[in-house]
Amino acid sequence: MIELHVNGRPVQIAASSTTPLLDVLRNQLGLMGTRYGCGLEQCGSCMVLLDGEPIHACSREIGTTAGGRITTIEGLGTADNPHPLQQAFLDEQAGQCGYCLSGIIISAKALLDRNPSPTRGEIVRALDKNLCRCGAHPRILRAIEHAAAMLREWKGA
Repeated sequence: MIELHVNGRPVQIAASSTTPLLDVLRNQLGLMGTRYGCGLEQCGSCMVLLDGEPIHACSREIGTTAGGRITTIEGLGTADNPHPLQQAFLDEQAGQCGYCLSGIIISAKALLDRNPSPTRGEIVRALDKNLCRCGAHPRILRAIEHAAAMLREWKGA
């Protein structure tokens, strides 16, 4: 058994230590927001946070995450109470097909946790491992800037 914390709750996983984290999240835990894209760490659709750092779940073996705190897109907010990043993406209509967005939002969350006032260049660099083929990048960047402002306002209140 491999023990982790996923979205704030402890879980025990019965899997080979070499099983990809993405397989465990989707097939054992039913967390479908994390996507399989390329399987080669090229697109970022599979990004999750491991102890606050974005990682590719498609290639990360579950055994290397033992004891870690994993956050998926489902761990950020709910439909009734979305995380400010999720709300900003809705407000800015930043998605088109949406396949890449969970990974992009996870990468943006890691950035905003480290840097609440990123420049546009810092946002672009933070999303370097994420690919959106729909061409929604201007709206995505705007949404992250919007979320950063919302989070600063919320923390300042």
